[in-house]
Amino acid sequence: MLRTALRTVLAHKARLLMTVLAVMLGVAFVSGTLVFTDTLGRAFQNQTSKSYKDVSVAVSSNDDAGIDTRTVEKIEAAGGVTTVTGRVDGFAGVADKDGKLIGNGWSNTGANFAPDKNGKDPSYDFTDGGGPAKGGQIALDKATADKGEYQVGDRVRVATNGPVKEYALSGIFDTEDGAVSAGGSLVLFDTDTAQRLYLTPGHFTDLTVVAAPGASDTRILSEVKAVLRDGADAQTGTQLADDQAADIKSGLSGLNTMLLAFAGIALFVGIFLISNTFTMLVAQRTKELALLRAVGASRKQVKRSVLAEAGVVGVVASVIGFGLGVAMAVGLRGAMGATGAKVPAGPLVVSPYSVLAAFGVGVLITLLAAWLPARRAAKIPPVAAMSSVHGVATTKSLVVRNSFGAVLTLLGGAAVMAGAAAGSDGRALIGLGAFLTLIGIIVLIPLLSRPFIALVRPFLRRVSGVSGKLASQNAVRNPRRTGATASALAIGLTLVTGLTVLGVTLGQAVDKMTTDNISADYMVTMASGDALDSSAVTALRKAPGIEAVSPQQAADVSVKGKDHSVSGVTPGDITKVFNLTSVNGSLDTLGDGQIAVATKTAKSNGWKVGDIVPVRYDDGASARLKVGATFKNNEFLSPLLMSGELLAPHEKTPDIREVWIKSEGGASAAHEQALVDALGDNPAISVMDRQDIRNSFGGLINTALNIMYGLLAMALLIAVLGVINTLAMSVFERQQEIGMLRAIGLDRRRTKRMIRLEAVVISVFGAVVGVALGTFLAWAIGQTIKSSVPGYALVLPWDRIGIFLVLAALVGVLAAMWPARSAARLNILTAIKAE
Repeated sequence: MLRTALRTVLAHKARLLMTVLAVMLGVAFVSGTLVFTDTLGRAFQNQTSKSYKDVSVAVSSNDDAGIDTRTVEKIEAAGGVTTVTGRVDGFAGVADKDGKLIGNGWSNTGANFAPDKNGKDPSYDFTDGGGPAKGGQIALDKATADKGEYQVGDRVRVATNGPVKEYALSGIFDTEDGAVSAGGSLVLFDTDTAQRLYLTPGHFTDLTVVAAPGASDTRILSEVKAVLRDGADAQTGTQLADDQAADIKSGLSGLNTMLLAFAGIALFVGIFLISNTFTMLVAQRTKELALLRAVGASRKQVKRSVLAEAGVVGVVASVIGFGLGVAMAVGLRGAMGATGAKVPAGPLVVSPYSVLAAFGVGVLITLLAAWLPARRAAKIPPVAAMSSVHGVATTKSLVVRNSFGAVLTLLGGAAVMAGAAAGSDGRALIGLGAFLTLIGIIVLIPLLSRPFIALVRPFLRRVSGVSGKLASQNAVRNPRRTGATASALAIGLTLVTGLTVLGVTLGQAVDKMTTDNISADYMVTMASGDALDSSAVTALRKAPGIEAVSPQQAADVSVKGKDHSVSGVTPGDITKVFNLTSVNGSLDTLGDGQIAVATKTAKSNGWKVGDIVPVRYDDGASARLKVGATFKNNEFLSPLLMSGELLAPHEKTPDIREVWIKSEGGASAAHEQALVDALGDNPAISVMDRQDIRNSFGGLINTALNIMYGLLAMALLIAVLGVINTLAMSVFERQQEIGMLRAIGLDRRRTKRMIRLEAVVISVFGAVVGVALGTFLAWAIGQTIKSSVPGYALVLPWDRIGIFLVLAALVGVLAAMWPARSAARLNILTAIKAE
C-alpha cells in the first residue's frame, strides 16, 4: 500500500502542485518568523554582551539628582577598581543642510564623550577625527554624518530641549548604540556641556565600573552599594547583560506571536485547499480504490494509503517551505537595514525548535486536512469498481451537516450579540462567538451557495448565454467543492473586511474628534515627544500674525486625597484654539485665578459653579480655588483647567507637551514660516497644521491597517491557489463532458468563458460571505470600544467593500486562466473517450 501511495503521488504531481504550494507558503511563514526572531534576538543579545563585556559593575540613577562627583571618587577608591566612567544623556536632534531633522525624533540622543588616560573612549570607534575636547565641539555617528553629508570641520546645528546651537564637528565614529540601531542619531558632547544640557554640572546619570584582573565583581558591587545614596541602583555587568537579554526576548515575543498568528490563519485557509484536493482525488479514483478493496485491501489500508500520500506531500512541501522560510528571514533582516533600522551583525540562527515546528506544522496540517477524505476513501465499497458512478453524498449526511452548521452559527451569533451587549467586558465572548460563527458558516457554505448562484444565474445567462448557464450549473453541481473553495476566500475577506470597517470607523471617529474639539490652526510639539521649553512659548507669542497662543501644561493636583489631571492654559486664548462650550459660569474667570471643570468630573465630585475646592499641588502647597465654570468635555484637555500663571509657582519645570496657535486670517505658508522662524528654525520642534494634526492622530490606524493587509496577503494567496486547484481538477474530472460540449458546437472561446465565469461566481460568493461576516464582527467589536472612543459610529466603507468584490471577481478571472486554457485545448476525441 505504501508503494501504491508513492506511485499515486508521482502520477498526480500536477494535481498536487497547488496543495504543495499552500503548505509550502504556510511553513515558510512559520519557519521564517521563528528563524527571523531567533536571529534578531541573538544579534541583540550578542551586542548587549559585547557592550558589557568589560563592565564589572553598572550604576544608574533613578531620579533627576544624578550621581555626584564625590560618589564617583569614593567608588574609584574601592579595592580592585581600575576606572569609573560617568555617562549622561538626553535628547539631541541634528539638522541636515536643509534644516530638517535627521532621524526619527524619539531615538535622537545626545551623550558625553568620556576619554580615558589615552584620550580615547572605548565605547566609540572613530573613523575620522576625534572626540569633542571642549565646549562648542561635537562628534557624530557615521550614519548621521553620511545622511547630513557632514565632514570633520563642518558646522552642525544641534537642537536639545532649548534653543538650537551650532557646533564644530570634531569627529565621526562607528557605534552599536541602540538609538542609532533604531534609526536615530547620536551626538557626543564634552562632559561639561552634556552635564549642563541634561542634568547638573558635576553629576552623572550612569556609571560603569571596570575592575582589575582577578577582582571580584560581587565584592566591588557590595562596596559600591555602600556609598550610593537612595535613588541610585547598582548591579554587576553580567546581571545587566542578562536583564537586557531578557527584555529583548520579551520584546521580540510580541512580534513572534503576531507573525505566528497570521501564519496560523494562512495554514487554516490552506486546510480547505488540501482537504478539497484530496476529496477530489478520492472521487476521481473511486474505481481504483474500490478495485483495491476488491483484491483484498482493508479499509484501514486504504485510509493509510491516502494519509501516506498526504504525508509525502506534507514532507515535500515542508522541506521546500523551510528553505523558503530561511530565505525570507534573511530577506526581512536585509529589509530592516534598507528602511534605516540598523540590525547588529550576527549569524543566522536556525534552532532545532524552528526545524521541528516547521516540519511538524507542515506534515500535521496536511494529515489533518486529508483525514476526512481518507475516511471517505476507506468507506468506498468494492462493488463501486464495477460502476462508473462516483459516490454522492446521501440526504442524511447533508441534513446532519446542515443541522450541525446551523446550530454552530446560531450559537456563535448569539455569543457575539451577547458580547456586544456586554460592552468592554464582552470581548472574550465575541472572540468565542466569532470562532463558532465562522466554523458554522463554513459548514453551511455548500447550502448557502445554491440560493446565491440561483440569484446570479439569470444575469450570467443574459450576459454570456450558454457559457453563463453552464458555468452556474457547474458551480452548483458539487456544492461541497464549491463551498470548500469559497470558504478559503471567505475566511480571508472576513478578516480583511472586519479590520477595514473597524479601521475606517475609528479613523473617522478620531478625525471627527479632532475637527470638533480643535479650532487652532497649528500645534507645536517636540519631535522627541519630550516637553517644550517655556522659552518656545514666549518666542511663539512674538511671531507676527498670531492671534492666540495657549500651551497645554500637564500637571496633577490632589483634592481630598483624590488625584486630578490639570491643564495649565492661557485664559482668553484657550477658547480661541479649542472649541470649548461653557455649560455654567464663564471661562473668562480663568483669568481671575478660578478653575473650570469638565461636566462629567463636576458631576462625579458634586461640584458646581461657585464652590470652593481645596487643592494640593505636587510641591505640597495648598490652595482653595473657586469653580468659575463648567464645560463640555474636550478630549484634548484635562478635566480641570487653570491659568498657567496660577500653576507656574508650583512646577519646577513646566511640562508643556503642546502649544496651540490661532493665526490671523487662518493658516497660510507665511504664518507657518513665521512660527518656524520664531523658534529659530529648530529641527527638533514640529509645527503641524490642521491636516498634519489629523494625520498624526489617524495615521497610526492606516499604518496598522496596511501592515495587517500585508500579513493577510499570505492567506488570500493560498485562497487563490485553492480556486486554481479546484478549477484545474474540475476540468480534468469533466474531460468527457467538455469533449462532448466541444463536439456539439461549444467553441474554444465559449469554453474558456464558461470556466472563467464559474471561477468568478465561486470567488464572488466567497467574498460576499466574507464581507457580510466581517462587517457583523466589526460591528460587535465596535460596541465594546465605543464608550472609550468619543463620537464612535459604525461606518461602512462602501468604496472599499466594492473594491474587495471587484478584486474577488478579478481573482476568479486570473485563477481560471490556466484551467480555462487547458479546457479549451482538450482534444475532442481523446476527451470523449476519457473516463
